[in-house]
Amino acid sequence: MTDRLTNFISTMLCSILILLFVQVAAAFGEEKPSPKDTAVTAAKPSPTAVLAKVNGVAITRGERDQALQQMMAQSRVPQPVSPEMTQKMETATLDQLISMELLYQKGKKLTIKDLDKQVDAKLAQTKSQFPSQADFEKAIATANLSEKKLKDFSRKNIIINTLLEKEVLGKINVTDADAKKFYDENPDKFKTEARIKASHILISVDQKATPEEKKKAKEKAQALRKRVAKGEDFATVAKTESKCPSAAQGGDLGYFSKGQMVPEFEKAALALKPNEISDVVETPFGYHIIKLIDLKPVETIKFDDVKGKIGDYLKQQQAQKPMTDYVATLKKEAKIEIVK
Repeated sequence: MTDRLTNFISTMLCSILILLFVQVAAAFGEEKPSPKDTAVTAAKPSPTAVLAKVNGVAITRGERDQALQQMMAQSRVPQPVSPEMTQKMETATLDQLISMELLYQKGKKLTIKDLDKQVDAKLAQTKSQFPSQADFEKAIATANLSEKKLKDFSRKNIIINTLLEKEVLGKINVTDADAKKFYDENPDKFKTEARIKASHILISVDQKATPEEKKKAKEKAQALRKRVAKGEDFATVAKTESKCPSAAQGGDLGYFSKGQMVPEFEKAALALKPNEISDVVETPFGYHIIKLIDLKPVETIKFDDVKGKIGDYLKQQQAQKPMTDYVATLKKEAKIEIVK
Protein backbone atom coordinates (compact mmCIF):
# COMPACT_ATOMS: atom_id res chain seq x y z
CA MET A 1 0.00 0.00 0.00
CA THR A 2 1.35 3.42 -0.83
CA ASP A 3 1.78 6.13 1.81
CA ARG A 4 -0.85 8.23 0.04
CA LEU A 5 -3.43 5.46 0.26
CA THR A 6 -2.47 4.69 3.85
CA ASN A 7 -2.95 8.34 4.80
CA PHE A 8 -6.34 8.41 3.07
CA ILE A 9 -7.61 5.33 4.90
CA SER A 10 -6.22 6.63 8.19
CA THR A 11 -8.26 9.82 7.85
CA MET A 12 -11.35 7.65 7.50
CA LEU A 13 -10.97 6.60 11.15
CA CYS A 14 -12.71 9.22 13.27
CA SER A 15 -10.75 11.21 15.85
CA ILE A 16 -12.22 9.63 18.94
CA LEU A 17 -11.35 6.10 17.85
CA ILE A 18 -7.75 6.95 17.08
CA LEU A 19 -7.55 8.87 20.36
CA LEU A 20 -8.88 6.01 22.46
CA PHE A 21 -6.75 3.42 20.69
CA VAL A 22 -3.57 5.43 21.13
CA GLN A 23 -4.23 5.47 24.88
CA VAL A 24 -4.62 1.68 24.87
CA ALA A 25 -1.54 1.15 22.69
CA ALA A 26 0.54 3.44 24.89
CA ALA A 27 -0.34 1.35 27.93
CA PHE A 28 0.54 -1.89 26.16
CA GLY A 29 3.75 -0.29 24.94
CA GLU A 30 5.18 -0.64 28.43
CA GLU A 31 5.25 -4.40 27.90
CA LYS A 32 8.72 -5.50 26.77
CA PRO A 33 8.45 -8.67 24.66
CA SER A 34 11.23 -11.19 25.06
CA PRO A 35 13.30 -12.22 22.03
CA LYS A 36 11.20 -15.38 21.82
CA ASP A 37 7.93 -13.45 21.57
CA THR A 38 6.38 -13.51 18.14
CA ALA A 39 3.13 -12.31 16.65
CA VAL A 40 0.31 -14.80 16.43
CA THR A 41 0.83 -16.75 13.22
CA ALA A 42 -1.75 -19.50 13.65
CA ALA A 43 -4.35 -19.81 10.92
CA LYS A 44 -7.27 -17.49 11.57
CA PRO A 45 -10.94 -18.08 10.82
CA SER A 46 -12.53 -16.48 7.79
CA PRO A 47 -12.40 -12.67 7.58
CA THR A 48 -16.18 -12.76 7.16
CA ALA A 49 -16.61 -14.32 10.61
CA VAL A 50 -18.83 -12.12 12.79
CA LEU A 51 -17.17 -10.91 16.00
CA ALA A 52 -19.88 -8.59 17.29
CA LYS A 53 -23.29 -7.13 16.50
CA VAL A 54 -24.30 -3.55 17.24
CA ASN A 55 -28.07 -3.12 17.17
CA GLY A 56 -28.08 -6.02 14.73
CA VAL A 57 -25.25 -4.72 12.49
CA ALA A 58 -22.35 -7.19 12.21
CA ILE A 59 -18.66 -6.36 12.67
CA THR A 60 -16.43 -8.95 11.00
CA ARG A 61 -12.98 -10.27 11.72
CA GLY A 62 -11.74 -8.73 8.47
CA GLU A 63 -12.92 -5.27 9.51
CA ARG A 64 -11.27 -5.70 12.93
CA ASP A 65 -7.97 -6.84 11.43
CA GLN A 66 -7.84 -3.98 8.92
CA ALA A 67 -8.56 -1.38 11.62
CA LEU A 68 -5.91 -2.95 13.88
CA GLN A 69 -3.31 -2.75 11.11
CA GLN A 70 -4.00 0.94 10.53
CA MET A 71 -4.02 1.85 14.20
CA MET A 72 -0.81 -0.06 14.94
CA ALA A 73 0.90 1.85 12.14
CA GLN A 74 -0.23 5.19 13.59
CA SER A 75 0.57 4.28 17.18
CA ARG A 76 4.02 2.84 16.42
CA VAL A 77 3.44 -0.22 18.57
CA PRO A 78 6.79 -1.92 19.40
CA GLN A 79 7.63 -5.04 17.39
CA PRO A 80 7.59 -7.99 17.69
CA VAL A 81 4.16 -8.20 19.34
CA SER A 82 3.61 -10.98 21.85
CA PRO A 83 0.52 -13.22 21.56
CA GLU A 84 -0.84 -11.76 24.81
CA MET A 85 -0.44 -8.19 23.61
CA THR A 86 -1.94 -9.09 20.23
CA GLN A 87 -5.03 -10.48 21.91
CA LYS A 88 -5.44 -7.37 24.07
CA MET A 89 -5.09 -5.09 21.08
CA GLU A 90 -7.58 -7.11 19.05
CA THR A 91 -10.09 -6.77 21.88
CA ALA A 92 -9.43 -3.02 22.14
CA THR A 93 -9.80 -2.57 18.38
CA LEU A 94 -13.11 -4.42 18.32
CA ASP A 95 -14.35 -2.17 21.11
CA GLN A 96 -13.41 0.90 19.08
CA LEU A 97 -15.20 -0.45 15.99
CA ILE A 98 -18.28 -0.95 18.15
CA SER A 99 -18.00 2.69 19.22
CA MET A 100 -17.58 3.74 15.61
CA GLU A 101 -20.67 1.82 14.53
CA LEU A 102 -22.70 3.38 17.34
CA LEU A 103 -21.62 6.86 16.28
CA TYR A 104 -22.38 6.07 12.65
CA GLN A 105 -25.84 4.79 13.46
CA LYS A 106 -26.55 7.89 15.52
CA GLY A 107 -25.08 10.19 12.88
CA LYS A 108 -27.21 8.72 10.10
CA LYS A 109 -30.22 10.33 11.75
CA LEU A 110 -28.75 13.78 11.01
CA THR A 111 -29.47 15.71 7.85
CA ILE A 112 -26.11 16.46 6.24
CA LYS A 113 -26.21 18.88 3.35
CA ASP A 114 -24.57 17.69 0.10
CA LEU A 115 -23.27 14.49 1.70
CA ASP A 116 -22.82 12.73 -1.65
CA LYS A 117 -20.93 15.72 -3.03
CA GLN A 118 -18.65 15.76 0.02
CA VAL A 119 -17.89 12.06 -0.42
CA ASP A 120 -17.15 12.50 -4.12
CA ALA A 121 -14.92 15.52 -3.41
CA LYS A 122 -12.92 13.57 -0.82
CA LEU A 123 -12.37 10.69 -3.21
CA ALA A 124 -11.42 13.06 -6.03
CA GLN A 125 -8.89 14.74 -3.75
CA THR A 126 -7.32 11.36 -2.99
CA LYS A 127 -7.19 10.36 -6.65
CA SER A 128 -5.47 13.64 -7.50
CA GLN A 129 -2.48 12.55 -5.40
CA PHE A 130 -1.74 9.71 -7.84
CA PRO A 131 -0.12 10.25 -11.26
CA SER A 132 -2.97 8.50 -13.04
CA GLN A 133 -6.21 6.57 -12.57
CA ALA A 134 -4.26 3.39 -13.30
CA ASP A 135 -1.84 4.12 -10.44
CA PHE A 136 -4.76 4.74 -8.10
CA GLU A 137 -6.49 1.50 -9.10
CA LYS A 138 -3.24 -0.44 -8.69
CA ALA A 139 -2.76 0.98 -5.19
CA ILE A 140 -6.23 0.05 -3.96
CA ALA A 141 -5.97 -3.39 -5.56
CA THR A 142 -2.66 -3.98 -3.77
CA ALA A 143 -4.37 -3.01 -0.51
CA ASN A 144 -7.23 -5.44 -1.27
CA LEU A 145 -9.67 -2.53 -1.38
CA SER A 146 -12.07 -1.07 -3.90
CA GLU A 147 -13.20 2.41 -4.87
CA LYS A 148 -16.62 1.64 -3.39
CA LYS A 149 -15.04 0.67 -0.07
CA LEU A 150 -13.04 3.90 0.02
CA LYS A 151 -16.24 5.86 -0.62
CA ASP A 152 -17.91 3.97 2.21
CA PHE A 153 -15.01 4.86 4.53
CA SER A 154 -15.33 8.50 3.53
CA ARG A 155 -19.11 8.60 3.97
CA LYS A 156 -18.88 7.06 7.42
CA ASN A 157 -16.10 9.44 8.43
CA ILE A 158 -18.07 12.52 7.36
CA ILE A 159 -21.21 11.35 9.15
CA ILE A 160 -19.37 10.56 12.40
CA ASN A 161 -17.36 13.78 12.40
CA THR A 162 -20.52 15.80 11.76
CA LEU A 163 -22.19 14.11 14.73
CA LEU A 164 -19.18 14.69 17.01
CA GLU A 165 -18.94 18.32 15.96
CA LYS A 166 -22.61 18.81 16.84
CA GLU A 167 -22.69 16.86 20.08
CA VAL A 168 -19.18 17.31 21.50
CA LEU A 169 -16.60 19.39 19.64
CA GLY A 170 -18.92 22.28 18.90
CA LYS A 171 -19.42 22.75 22.63
CA ILE A 172 -15.71 23.15 23.33
CA ASN A 173 -14.28 26.63 23.10
CA VAL A 174 -10.55 27.25 22.68
CA THR A 175 -9.63 30.92 22.53
CA ASP A 176 -6.62 32.65 20.98
CA ALA A 177 -5.54 33.41 24.54
CA ASP A 178 -5.52 29.68 25.34
CA ALA A 179 -3.43 29.01 22.26
CA LYS A 180 -1.00 31.83 23.09
CA LYS A 181 -0.61 30.53 26.65
CA PHE A 182 0.31 27.07 25.33
CA TYR A 183 2.71 28.64 22.83
CA ASP A 184 4.48 30.69 25.52
CA GLU A 185 4.72 27.76 27.94
CA ASN A 186 6.15 25.33 25.37
CA PRO A 187 8.83 27.26 23.46
CA ASP A 188 10.83 24.16 22.51
CA LYS A 189 7.87 22.78 20.55
CA PHE A 190 8.00 25.71 18.15
CA LYS A 191 11.64 25.77 17.13
CA THR A 192 12.84 24.55 13.75
CA GLU A 193 15.97 22.43 13.46
CA ALA A 194 19.10 23.95 12.02
CA ARG A 195 19.28 22.97 8.34
CA ILE A 196 21.94 23.18 5.69
CA LYS A 197 21.75 23.05 1.92
CA ALA A 198 24.67 21.42 0.16
CA SER A 199 25.77 20.03 -3.17
CA HIS A 200 28.34 17.32 -3.67
CA ILE A 201 30.32 15.38 -6.22
CA LEU A 202 30.62 11.68 -5.43
CA ILE A 203 33.21 9.28 -6.75
CA SER A 204 31.69 6.03 -5.58
CA VAL A 205 33.73 3.07 -4.39
CA ASP A 206 32.50 -0.45 -3.72
CA GLN A 207 33.08 -1.45 -0.11
CA LYS A 208 34.83 -4.58 -1.41
CA ALA A 209 37.16 -2.55 -3.63
CA THR A 210 40.88 -3.25 -3.51
CA PRO A 211 43.31 -0.70 -2.03
CA GLU A 212 44.43 0.15 -5.56
CA GLU A 213 40.85 0.81 -6.69
CA LYS A 214 40.26 3.03 -3.67
CA LYS A 215 43.47 4.93 -4.37
CA LYS A 216 42.43 5.63 -7.96
CA ALA A 217 38.98 6.80 -6.86
CA LYS A 218 40.46 9.14 -4.27
CA GLU A 219 42.95 10.56 -6.77
CA LYS A 220 40.10 11.24 -9.19
CA ALA A 221 38.15 13.02 -6.45
CA GLN A 222 41.22 15.11 -5.59
CA ALA A 223 41.62 16.09 -9.25
CA LEU A 224 37.96 17.15 -9.43
CA ARG A 225 38.36 19.10 -6.23
CA LYS A 226 41.22 21.07 -7.79
CA ARG A 227 39.07 21.86 -10.84
CA VAL A 228 36.19 23.37 -8.86
CA ALA A 229 38.61 25.12 -6.46
CA LYS A 230 40.11 26.91 -9.46
CA GLY A 231 36.70 28.24 -10.44
CA GLU A 232 35.16 25.58 -12.68
CA ASP A 233 31.38 25.49 -12.21
CA PHE A 234 30.58 23.02 -9.44
CA ALA A 235 27.15 22.04 -10.80
CA THR A 236 28.53 21.37 -14.28
CA VAL A 237 31.28 19.12 -12.93
CA ALA A 238 28.78 17.30 -10.73
CA LYS A 239 26.49 16.62 -13.69
CA THR A 240 29.28 15.03 -15.71
CA GLU A 241 31.39 13.35 -13.03
CA SER A 242 29.32 12.57 -9.92
CA LYS A 243 28.05 9.03 -9.46
CA CYS A 244 25.23 10.08 -7.14
CA PRO A 245 21.63 10.37 -8.45
CA SER A 246 21.84 14.03 -7.40
CA ALA A 247 24.17 14.56 -10.37
CA ALA A 248 21.11 15.32 -12.50
CA GLN A 249 20.49 18.36 -10.27
CA GLY A 250 24.12 19.46 -10.36
CA GLY A 251 24.82 17.63 -7.11
CA ASP A 252 22.12 19.54 -5.21
CA LEU A 253 21.03 17.58 -2.12
CA GLY A 254 18.52 20.18 -0.94
CA TYR A 255 18.14 21.07 2.73
CA PHE A 256 18.82 18.50 5.43
CA SER A 257 19.11 18.58 9.20
CA LYS A 258 21.38 16.87 11.69
CA GLY A 259 21.25 13.10 11.60
CA GLN A 260 20.06 12.76 8.02
CA MET A 261 23.50 12.20 6.49
CA VAL A 262 26.29 9.81 7.40
CA PRO A 263 28.48 11.26 10.20
CA GLU A 264 31.57 11.90 8.04
CA PHE A 265 29.58 13.84 5.46
CA GLU A 266 27.62 15.79 8.07
CA LYS A 267 30.72 16.79 10.04
CA ALA A 268 32.46 18.08 6.93
CA ALA A 269 29.41 19.97 5.67
CA LEU A 270 28.76 21.65 9.03
CA ALA A 271 32.36 22.87 9.15
CA LEU A 272 31.94 24.87 5.91
CA LYS A 273 30.82 28.42 5.30
CA PRO A 274 28.35 29.26 2.50
CA ASN A 275 29.96 28.78 -0.95
CA GLU A 276 33.00 27.10 0.61
CA ILE A 277 34.21 23.77 -0.82
CA SER A 278 35.46 20.93 1.37
CA ASP A 279 38.54 18.80 0.99
CA VAL A 280 37.89 15.26 -0.25
CA VAL A 281 35.71 13.49 2.33
CA GLU A 282 35.62 9.72 2.63
CA THR A 283 32.39 7.92 3.62
CA PRO A 284 31.16 4.33 3.14
CA PHE A 285 29.79 5.50 -0.23
CA GLY A 286 33.11 6.69 -1.57
CA TYR A 287 34.80 10.11 -1.90
CA HIS A 288 32.89 13.40 -1.82
CA ILE A 289 33.61 17.03 -2.61
CA ILE A 290 31.04 19.09 -0.73
CA LYS A 291 29.93 22.65 -1.37
CA LEU A 292 27.82 24.41 1.26
CA ILE A 293 25.09 26.45 -0.42
CA ASP A 294 23.06 27.81 2.51
CA LEU A 295 22.72 27.54 6.27
CA LYS A 296 19.42 28.04 8.10
CA PRO A 297 19.93 28.36 11.86
CA VAL A 298 17.43 27.30 14.53
CA GLU A 299 14.38 29.55 14.29
CA THR A 300 11.25 30.05 16.37
CA ILE A 301 8.03 29.59 14.43
CA LYS A 302 5.78 32.64 14.72
CA PHE A 303 2.63 32.26 16.81
CA ASP A 304 0.34 33.37 13.98
CA ASP A 305 1.72 30.55 11.80
CA VAL A 306 0.78 27.83 14.30
CA LYS A 307 -2.17 29.36 16.11
CA GLY A 308 -4.69 27.23 14.21
CA LYS A 309 -2.81 23.99 14.82
CA ILE A 310 -2.44 24.75 18.52
CA GLY A 311 -6.16 25.44 18.74
CA ASP A 312 -6.96 22.11 17.09
CA TYR A 313 -4.59 20.30 19.45
CA LEU A 314 -6.06 21.89 22.57
CA LYS A 315 -9.57 21.20 21.36
CA GLN A 316 -8.72 17.54 20.87
CA GLN A 317 -7.20 17.35 24.35
CA GLN A 318 -10.25 18.93 25.95
CA ALA A 319 -12.53 16.62 23.95
CA GLN A 320 -11.13 13.37 25.34
CA LYS A 321 -13.39 13.02 28.36
CA PRO A 322 -16.62 14.35 26.82
CA MET A 323 -16.08 12.13 23.76
CA THR A 324 -15.53 9.08 25.97
CA ASP A 325 -18.59 9.95 28.05
CA TYR A 326 -20.72 10.43 24.94
CA VAL A 327 -19.77 7.02 23.53
CA ALA A 328 -20.41 5.41 26.94
CA THR A 329 -23.94 6.84 26.87
CA LEU A 330 -24.55 5.41 23.40
CA LYS A 331 -23.35 2.00 24.56
CA LYS A 332 -25.81 1.99 27.45
CA GLU A 333 -28.67 2.65 25.05
CA ALA A 334 -27.59 0.03 22.47
CA LYS A 335 -27.89 -3.71 22.07
CA ILE A 336 -24.33 -4.99 21.73
CA GLU A 337 -23.60 -8.69 21.25
CA ILE A 338 -20.06 -10.09 21.40
CA VAL A 339 -19.87 -13.34 19.44
CA LYS A 340 -17.65 -15.87 21.16
